[in-house]
Amino acid sequence: MAALPASQAMPGAQPARPGARAWIVLAILCLVYVLNFLDRQLLSILAKPIQDELGVTDSQLGLIGGLYFAMFYCILAIPVGWLADRTNRVRVLAFSCALWSAATAACGMASSYPQLALARMTVGVGEAGGVPPSYAIISDYFPPGMRGTALSLFNLGPPIGQALGVAFGASIAAAYSWRLAFIWVGVVGVVTALVVWLVVREPRKGGLDAAPGAVAAAAEPAPPFWRTCREYFANPVLRGMALACGATQFITYAVLNFTVLFLMREKGMALEQVAVWYALVIGTGICAGMFASGRLIDRLSRKSKTAYAYLPAAGLALAMPLFALFVWADRWPLALAFLLLPTGLNYFYLSPAVTLVQEEVRPNQRVLSGALLLLVMNLIGLGLGPAYLGMASDFFRASHPDNSLQMAFYTLIPFYLLAVGMFLRLARTIRLQASQETTP
Repeated sequence: MAALPASQAMPGAQPARPGARAWIVLAILCLVYVLNFLDRQLLSILAKPIQDELGVTDSQLGLIGGLYFAMFYCILAIPVGWLADRTNRVRVLAFSCALWSAATAACGMASSYPQLALARMTVGVGEAGGVPPSYAIISDYFPPGMRGTALSLFNLGPPIGQALGVAFGASIAAAYSWRLAFIWVGVVGVVTALVVWLVVREPRKGGLDAAPGAVAAAAEPAPPFWRTCREYFANPVLRGMALACGATQFITYAVLNFTVLFLMREKGMALEQVAVWYALVIGTGICAGMFASGRLIDRLSRKSKTAYAYLPAAGLALAMPLFALFVWADRWPLALAFLLLPTGLNYFYLSPAVTLVQEEVRPNQRVLSGALLLLVMNLIGLGLGPAYLGMASDFFRASHPDNSLQMAFYTLIPFYLLAVGMFLRLARTIRLQASQETTP
């Protein structure tokens, strides 16, 4: 992928200002991402009533929320990305949104663990076509120099979805039934898929790239599937970013999938309190982290490309001691106070990672390259993080029956150190690559 220079704004030049349509498209795609993550996180938010009715264990919850979901979500994202690079990305996104929304509604009709597991796997199949096409569409609506901000706004989808999921899901479950929450969210998603199909236009690939030859390269047929894969993993910067993000997501997905259960079972929080206070922490914390990191990376990366690695490393280093205090706190108000800052700092990695990949590859490789990034980091993070934490909780239950999840959460702290170390190593790789490119 070194054949085409990274898409960057010219030094000292102001990026072109996108028109109103670009912002409307961004808002619609962000709404789709909100639903994508809301659907994905309803299971963890409603874990307690689901456990009470269907009798599933922490390990089973970790498997259907993590590994079983990730097997389909991550692996199918690759052929879907390959297809989207060659066809209409908007149509792929709309169809995917309709599929995962219908499967979400089916979760609310499950009467046993196997039925629920099958429905969650189908959600994963649909969501495989959600995020990578959106990354590429946004990159063709916004020019270099504004992509970090645009992608950070798009990446507000997960925290907004999580916050709405907590507020909406917990409220509906408390007032009616956990099943109704799944069904209503699924119906809204199907309607949103229709809006995407009718309103969003397919942009010209590479039309806003400043790199010489970018538009001409985008007009050419997309490179063969395996060539794109080989080029991606042969690039030490892209490979290192994917692995460092995977180590980070091991923490974030484990925490997201079990925090509500942890707060209710071991911190004494009621479902109605979760719907208000935890929703506020998630909404404000992650949104602030996503937006701040996107703005910072647009500024800092103009001075040095190593900012793509140093910014996530700094966020995780600051988050680690506060996360330990969150786990230690004996009451939920104090625990939530300690959780607020780490909730944002944990997500300083996502906007830099997505922006780096989108600007490092050819326009007609962006969907598949974004899917490869998601493949690595989600197989590690989403696939293994929740499953690990659920199994750790069941392991500690014999010796710590009243606080098994607390003990399991403590074991995530070394993973913070691992992720920080991987991002620092990535910064060194970026410096070496930059020096090689400038050496005559």
